[in-house]
Amino acid sequence: MVENGKIEAKQFMKLVILYTIGSSVLLLPPFLAEKAKQDAWIASIISVCIALILVWIYKTLGSLFPNMSLVEYSQKILGKWLGKITSVLVFIYALLLTALTLREIGDFVVTLILPETPIESILILFISVVIIGVRYGLENIARTSELFFPWVLFLFLIFFLFLVPEIEIQKIQPILAKGIKPILGATFFQIGFPFLELVLLLMIFPYVNRTREAGKAFITGTLIGGIILVLITFLSVSILGAESTANEIYSTFSMAEKINIADFIQRMELILTGIWFLIIFLKLSICYYVSVLVLAQTIQISDYRPLTLPLGLILVILSLVISPNISYYHTFISDIWTPYSLMFGLILPLLLLVVTKVKTKIYGPKWN
Repeated sequence: MVENGKIEAKQFMKLVILYTIGSSVLLLPPFLAEKAKQDAWIASIISVCIALILVWIYKTLGSLFPNMSLVEYSQKILGKWLGKITSVLVFIYALLLTALTLREIGDFVVTLILPETPIESILILFISVVIIGVRYGLENIARTSELFFPWVLFLFLIFFLFLVPEIEIQKIQPILAKGIKPILGATFFQIGFPFLELVLLLMIFPYVNRTREAGKAFITGTLIGGIILVLITFLSVSILGAESTANEIYSTFSMAEKINIADFIQRMELILTGIWFLIIFLKLSICYYVSVLVLAQTIQISDYRPLTLPLGLILVILSLVISPNISYYHTFISDIWTPYSLMFGLILPLLLLVVTKVKTKIYGPKWN
């Protein structure tokens, strides 16, 4: 195995939570409100329920091959050449997700914080820090998540409590005004952003101590992360209203600007920005780590670290090419990302499970 480190199940659960909420905490509500209006929060709840089924599939697949990553058992199940092709496709998917995540950071900083700063400098700065973290290995990323997690949870709690007085229930009414179809459209979107992306964590799954605990941590982390996204979506719609949420690029940021407790506690968007930078740094680190790990295992080299610098340079260029501007990015995420992610987050795991079951029936349980 290319990675020699091991992490605890609790560390893995925190990685799953931070990875799940990642960029979605800022970007998800506008997309859902655009599709489902005031019923966006209902779509989010349904998405979390479906996500738990997806993660159960991932957990089942990972438990069948506890000492192998997604790339390694893909080649074992599908054969050398078909497995290699699958591994290359998984690498492209992981690389695209990493590039999109990096671009999200650049767009956010340039749009709201440093509008006069060239986006290239922001991208280079962030990927440089991530490269350093990834070169230290998975254990370092897991310890960083443990360090950040209590602060993220505490700040989220404060954020939620301060927003409760701003809730206006009438803004989520009437419920199901346009039927179930818009809700299903929003649900389909959220399944791809972010829940189908969780399939990449099967690259980390074998490095978790005790497989049974890893599976429980996977499901628990997805549930907690999903609940946070449901709360964020509900607050956005019930405070800003469906139309305002849909028209805001960063509705959660706009929502934080509304906090005003006795003219004393204000400017909570600064706290939200701090939370998001911590979360997005972890998600970018995980995505980048998975990308280099997939490539290293595909080309069968013993150490992934020599790949980190050249791949980082490619990522900066790719993030600029894949999304020329923020409008194009939103269109890509809204219309293309979920159908594309279905191939890797649903079809591939189901294919691997079916082939495994068939081979086990033909050759017996010892074939793997």
